[in-house]
Order: sequence, then structure tokens, then C-alpha cells
Amino acid sequence: MINDKEKEYLRYDRRAQSLLRSGVSILASPSTLGSSAISPIFRAPYNYYERSIKRYVSRDHDVLELCSGAGLHTYVLIQAGARVVATDISKKCLEVLARRMDGSVVETRVADMESLPFRAKCFDVVSIAGGLSYGDPALVDAEIRRVLRPGGIFICVDSLNHNPIYRVNRWFQYMRGARTKSTLLHMPTMARIRSISRGFASTEVRFFGAVSYLMVPLGLMIGQARAANFSDAADRMVRVRWSAFKFVMVAKGRL
Repeated sequence: MINDKEKEYLRYDRRAQSLLRSGVSILASPSTLGSSAISPIFRAPYNYYERSIKRYVSRDHDVLELCSGAGLHTYVLIQAGARVVATDISKKCLEVLARRMDGSVVETRVADMESLPFRAKCFDVVSIAGGLSYGDPALVDAEIRRVLRPGGIFICVDSLNHNPIYRVNRWFQYMRGARTKSTLLHMPTMARIRSISRGFASTEVRFFGAVSYLMVPLGLMIGQARAANFSDAADRMVRVRWSAFKFVMVAKGRL
């Protein structure tokens, strides 16, 4: 019987292999990467994640991207001019990433983020977009701290596991086989955010999507762009935190 990690590996490997076999062009374009590829209703946290990358990542940085997958969020790191190592547990996903980034300087490496194949203190920045739940929190967080140089930065965008509506939906996805149980159990919480923060001099966290669950039907009535504006305005008014769908974390000054 295969474990949850193997299930996730096989799921993403099959998707990547299907892309590689399809013959469909997978080369990167502005509309197929990063926040531009996200529905406007759910785009705000990814826009903020990209702004954080542009603010804190520079040309002299060695950057490790965890759970790179097929490279949806890798290009913004490359655009910053940094030396990027994109990692994932799926070799096929990294093959798709390499093809998408054709002509861009990026190193790919098959790696389990619970046990990274890198020496200690060799990266200035570690980033991850939506992958924190795919590993044991204690192991993953320890590895992030281990490979970061003193003063290094950790940047992530991910889901938060407090809003009961989002939690019910994730369990529904698990019941229909679209998620594994371990990803539900490891979904980031406020306690996880505080735990990561303890290894850094300062941490900035911003929350998004208190009413995102209402935006899909609203978008059908008033359009996605207007629904997205409504969602963003709601976040500003209620100072969303525990009810958030997503968060962006920038932990600075690895101790």
C-alpha cells in the first residue's frame, strides 16, 4: 500500500507526463505563469507574493524554490536575476518546468523537501508557493532553516486552515480523491506561522480571501474582475486573519 507522499508524487508525475506526451506547446508566456494564470478572484495573494519576490530577491542571491512543480511560480524568481534552483519530488514536473523556461538560466533538482540534498547555509532565499502541506511541518521547517544562510529570507504563499468553510471543502476534495489526508493534516495554521517565525529576526504576514467562497457565484453575476475587487475590499475592511483563505509570509533575517 502506497503512502500519501507516493500518492501525491504519482498524481503530479502523471499530469506532467501527460503534458510531455501531448505535443502541446508548454513554453512559458506571460499569461500562463504566476499570478496571471490564476483566476482574478483568487489572484491577490499571488500578486503580493510576486511583489515580495521582486522586493527581496536580487541578482546576487542564490535562491531555492521548493515544490516547484511545472514552474508556475518559478519565472518571477528568474526575472529577478537570481541564481535559481527549482526543486520538486517529481522528475517529470521538473522536465516540464525546464521546457517552459527554455532559454532561462535555472537549475532543476529532484528533491524531497523533508530531506534536502544541499549543504547547510548555501541559499540566501527559500521560496515556496502552495506546497507547505506536502511535507511534515517539523522536518520541512528545519530544512528551510538549515539551508538558509544567516540573514536569509523565507518567502511563501499558501492556504490557511482555520476558516471552517474552506476546511469542509478540503475534506470534500479528500473524499473524492483529489487530496491526500496528510495534506489536510499539514495545512498551515497560525501556530505553524508562529513556529516558522521563531527562526527569524522579523516576519511579515498578510492575509487574503475572507469571503473568497462567495466570489465564484458572485463572479458569474457581476464578472470575475468586479468580484475580485469586492473580495479585496472586504479583506481591507475586516482586516482578515483567522478567516483567511490564503496568506503570504516573508520571514527575514535567518538567525
